[in-house]
Amino acid sequence: MQKILQIMNLKTLIVAILAVISTHVCIRFSITADFPLTLIATAIVFPIVFSINTAYKRREAALGHYGSIKSHSTAIFFATRDWLEAPSAEVVEHVRRLLGSLLTSCKVLFSSPVSGLRDNEDEVYKAFSDLSKFIKNELRGNGLASGEVSRCNQYLSKMFTSFEHAKHIYQYRTPRTLRTFSTVFISVLPILYGPYFAHKALQYSAEVTYVVPVLFAIVLVSLSNIQEQLENPFDGVGEDDITFSVGEFVEHLYD
Repeated sequence: MQKILQIMNLKTLIVAILAVISTHVCIRFSITADFPLTLIATAIVFPIVFSINTAYKRREAALGHYGSIKSHSTAIFFATRDWLEAPSAEVVEHVRRLLGSLLTSCKVLFSSPVSGLRDNEDEVYKAFSDLSKFIKNELRGNGLASGEVSRCNQYLSKMFTSFEHAKHIYQYRTPRTLRTFSTVFISVLPILYGPYFAHKALQYSAEVTYVVPVLFAIVLVSLSNIQEQLENPFDGVGEDDITFSVGEFVEHLYD
C-alpha cells in the first residue's frame, strides 16, 4: 500500500476529480467531441517516457560511481592491512574511521537539499584530505613501497573522480522545461478532454461513465510521479533510490 500511495497521491485524486467534473458538465450540456488521442501521446506520454528513461540512466550512473567509491575505499583498507609489515591495530582502526567518515559525509551531502551543497561538500573534501594525509604519513611513513603508495593515491584519485561525477548527478536534474511542460499538460488535458469522455460515454452504460476519465488521470499522473521519484536518486523518497549503508560497509572492513 505504501508503494501504491507513492505513485497515486493527492495530485492523482485532484486531477481525477477535476476530470470527472469536466466530463459531468459536458454530458449535462451535451458538449461532445471526438478528440484525437495522438495529442495525449505527443504532449504527455512521449515527454514523460523520455524523462523517466533519462532519470533511470542517471540513477544507474550514480550507482556505478557509488560502487566505485566503496570498492576503492575497500582497496585502500586492504592495502593498509596487508601491504604494511605488521601494521598496528591503531593504524587499521584509523583508516577504517577515515573511510567511514568519508562515506558518512557523502551520505549527508547527497541526502540534503541542493541549497546546502557548499557547506556539505566542504566536509567531503576534508575527509578526502584526511585520507590523503593518511596515505602519506601512515602508509609511506611506515615504510610502504613508493609504488604501492602511488597505487593507493590512484585509488584515492578514482574515488574523488567518482564523487565529482555523482555530485553533478545530484546537483543537476533532467531538463526543467520539459518537466514543466509535462506537468502542465498532465494537469490540464484530462480536464480539457471532458468533451471526448462525454462522447465516449454515449457508448457505455451509466455505471462506467466516469471510469475512463479516472483511468486517464491515474495513468498520466502516476507516470509523472514515477519520473519525479527517479529524478533525485539520493533523496530516499522513491523505492528505487540509492541507499547509503555506511554502517554495514564499515563493519565489513575486518582486521
